[in-house]
Amino acid sequence: MTTLTPTEAAAFDLGSSRGRVWRQVRANRLGLTGGVMLAVVVLAAVTAPLVAPHDPTATHFDLPFQVPFTVGFGLGTDDLGRDILSRTLYGVQVSLVVGALSVLVSVVIGTPLGLLAGYWKWLDAVISRLTDVALAFPFLIIAVGLAAISGPSLSNAVIAIGVSHVPAMIRIVRGETLRITSADFVTSAKTLDAGGARIIAQHVLPNCVSAIIVQATVIMPVAVIGEALLSFLGLGIQPPTPSLGIMLSDAQQYLGQAPWAAVVPGIAIAVICLGFNLFGDALRDALDPTASDRK
Repeated sequence: MTTLTPTEAAAFDLGSSRGRVWRQVRANRLGLTGGVMLAVVVLAAVTAPLVAPHDPTATHFDLPFQVPFTVGFGLGTDDLGRDILSRTLYGVQVSLVVGALSVLVSVVIGTPLGLLAGYWKWLDAVISRLTDVALAFPFLIIAVGLAAISGPSLSNAVIAIGVSHVPAMIRIVRGETLRITSADFVTSAKTLDAGGARIIAQHVLPNCVSAIIVQATVIMPVAVIGEALLSFLGLGIQPPTPSLGIMLSDAQQYLGQAPWAAVVPGIAIAVICLGFNLFGDALRDALDPTASDRK
């Protein structure tokens, strides 16, 4: 029998774990559907400069409110004659960028604070109380308030949305840290006089990654909606940059005359959020360490 080295064994276990997660996600039809939806959305966003038929900011004042399937304007035009298909593709791109950066902000800030709160009780007393206060306010109230204070721009929208999700990330990571620090392998490390920083880096954080990934899939669709809301209110992306929220804001006064101008970006937001929710639920089940492999 061939004996594996510790490095080879670790690589084998990692590969087996990834294979198990992938098998379980594929076995979940709703999760697989969500993954396909996300793949289509990401592909559309990445290839927007190549497949968009028009410049998303180009106006055609002689062609306003062209109905969908008009030659040259597959999804019609808005009140300024701008191509809705092109604006939607670029709007999806902006939404995904803002969502991803917002998730990054919440992870970078929330993860260390959650680890500290879960491992050291004296820090937990401070961090958890501040987190409870922040969680008492709805996400949108915090995001809108921060955006209004900092001013309308893409970077400020990212910061506002990301910071508003930090309390939830702290709570998730703190809970995982409390669970992991009670495990036998952490107790053994403490017995061997391992320092707190070493235990967190080598034992706690790697075992929190699954929960962080799942929480990221929860934050992402909320961040997309948050970006659309801020842009709709004039506190996020500013014209002429295309945004799904801006498209909805521009189309609201023409709902009776050109409903497609609002329906198309609305469907785009719904597809993004539904895809992340379905895929995130499947990923959460697959990464659950207590779940058994599905056939």
